[in-house]
Amino acid sequence: TFSRMWNISTPAEAMAIIAKQRSAIAGEPKNLEEKAISLVGRDVYLKLIKEYTEKQWGRPCSELSSTIIERLPVRFTYNNNYFSDPYQGIPNGGYTPIVEKMLRGCKINLRTDFLQDRELYMSMAKKIVYTGTIDGYFNYCYGPLEYRSLRFEHEVLDMENLQGVAVMNFTDSTVPYTRRIEHKHFEFGMQPKTVISREYSYEWTKDGEPYYPIANAENTARYRAYAELGAKEPKTIFGGRLGTYKYMDMQDVVASALRLAQEEFGE
Repeated sequence: TFSRMWNISTPAEAMAIIAKQRSAIAGEPKNLEEKAISLVGRDVYLKLIKEYTEKQWGRPCSELSSTIIERLPVRFTYNNNYFSDPYQGIPNGGYTPIVEKMLRGCKINLRTDFLQDRELYMSMAKKIVYTGTIDGYFNYCYGPLEYRSLRFEHEVLDMENLQGVAVMNFTDSTVPYTRRIEHKHFEFGMQPKTVISREYSYEWTKDGEPYYPIANAENTARYRAYAELGAKEPKTIFGGRLGTYKYMDMQDVVASALRLAQEEFGE
């Protein structure tokens, strides 16, 4: 990215450019915009981060928490992976076999709202793992927290390969969707046609599906009030992005679940 943007070829050249641009931010970054510039400089921020982030979150970068961008890796190598994790991919067969094994022997109720018949479900177990919205659990008594939701647009194309990768992000505001998924590349499919999904971000309402907690000062303060109530619920474990109001990646959610299981049950 650095070499293409600035027509350079060495880490030292990239470091010098970024160091100069970073100097525009004095002190601790106060928001996402300042944090991004302090990490990668103004050029990369404007080209790759600003419009994509504002499209995703529906807010100016200056109004978003710096924690959202802290997961962005900065490397001075030609490793073009998005993350720095040693292993990146999905399980063989996707996530469905894993979920099926986890739920083997369990009774499953679909299209069921736990909050509509809470007393019944609370009476069924000694512990409840609740992964819905924590503000919904407490009937929005401190007001609703904010979330972003997603709309997916699917299409079958009469071609073998559209984009050559599983996920392609569109960082400019002229494209209405944030990213496009080409599913066959997750498991290297050889089908003669290809299925794509376009992902659109929009503001969540109570009749939609919440996906992303919105990290800013107001929501963080409101969540803390709900977390205090949650701490007084000895039977309920709040988990996942919605239950803990945290923007976590898949591996972080899995690690959190394993830690909770260890703490609660010692297994």
